Amino acid sequence: MIKRAAPDYGSVAGLENLFFTRRNEGDVSHFLLITVWDSIESVKKFAGENPEIAKYYSEDDDYLLEKEDCSQNYQVFHSN
Repeated sequence: MIKRAAPDYGSVAGLENLFFTRRNEGDVSHFLLITVWDSIESVKKFAGENPEIAKYYSEDDDYLLEKEDCSQNYQVFHSN
């Protein structure tokens, strides 16, 4: 994730922050990637016209037990 995804996300103007999170549950780890963008237009530059469709890399099949079909997009309406 750090070597492949982080540089890819960072190559798109408008990315404001990127968080890789992990929760270990026995022998399985659950990962959640959180990105913060300046606009939905920037998200579309990265993910394409349908940003609700999850984006994966070819090598993800070597590591992931399952893949979600969709990503969840939220709008930040307040931040401190």
